[in-house]
Amino acid sequence: MRNDFKRYLRPEVVSRLGRTELVARLVVEGFLTGLHRSPYHGFSVEFAEYRPYLPGDPLRDVDWKVYGKTDRLYVKEYEEETNLKAYVLLDGSNSMGFASGEVTKFEYSKYLAASLCYLLLKQRDAVGLVVFREGVTSYLPPRSVPSYLYELLRGLPPSPRGRTQLGPALHSLAERVTKRGLVVVLSDLMDDPDEVLAGLKHLRHRKHEIIVFHILDPAELSFPFQEPATFRGMEGEGEVSLEPWHVKEDYRRMVSDWVGRLEGECREHGIDYTLLRTSDPYDVALLRYLARRRAMAS
Repeated sequence: MRNDFKRYLRPEVVSRLGRTELVARLVVEGFLTGLHRSPYHGFSVEFAEYRPYLPGDPLRDVDWKVYGKTDRLYVKEYEEETNLKAYVLLDGSNSMGFASGEVTKFEYSKYLAASLCYLLLKQRDAVGLVVFREGVTSYLPPRSVPSYLYELLRGLPPSPRGRTQLGPALHSLAERVTKRGLVVVLSDLMDDPDEVLAGLKHLRHRKHEIIVFHILDPAELSFPFQEPATFRGMEGEGEVSLEPWHVKEDYRRMVSDWVGRLEGECREHGIDYTLLRTSDPYDVALLRYLARRRAMAS
């Protein structure tokens, strides 16, 4: 199945996001991020590595000596001062494929990921993409080149698969990323809450700013089922047949306790937690969230 990535950036959404700033509350690498009004024009301080030329890169950055020897275009990269380095973490596990309506949690999260990548690059910040299932399955490091957007969108998987292991993915990122930055988690968080929270706290201990978008289907919160049914786990947990009315009250209480614990411990440790339902238009939900972040920083 072809990954038609461009459909995740609807023009009407992009036009609105282009006028919105993502405000980070904390100081990241010595800069007050968010609310920066003039574009960042980085300067070279120390050579870091070569990378292949991407359409949109300034031609002045091409190393023509390397081109003369290899007949390939390479760009010199330097350790740059930048307002922000952001990492968008996308849950690509099977549980994200659930939908009681028109859109799955996975599709909803990809729309959000695409919009956030666009927005951060529009601000001249560096953004990378991390996809996780049973640990990290793909990693695109942060870049601030506008043309990098298409690499990020191509990195969005076409469909979810595998089991969720968010905890190890968070610990892995905390060990890999040494410079403080912004980490945005897009997930249903359907993993051992102790492991999820331990991974988030590990990142927070490393001084990262963390935003958690907890993506859930409305049916997962309300359990609206009426007729006797067989429920099958999406990640190999087996099947159970039951009368929904018999478990609805206990189910809702358990889900409320689970969500409440995640939200409470996140807030206690300075982690920005937001519950999003897939029934809410994702662009409206994102713009509302960004407006709240801006108000907090003003």
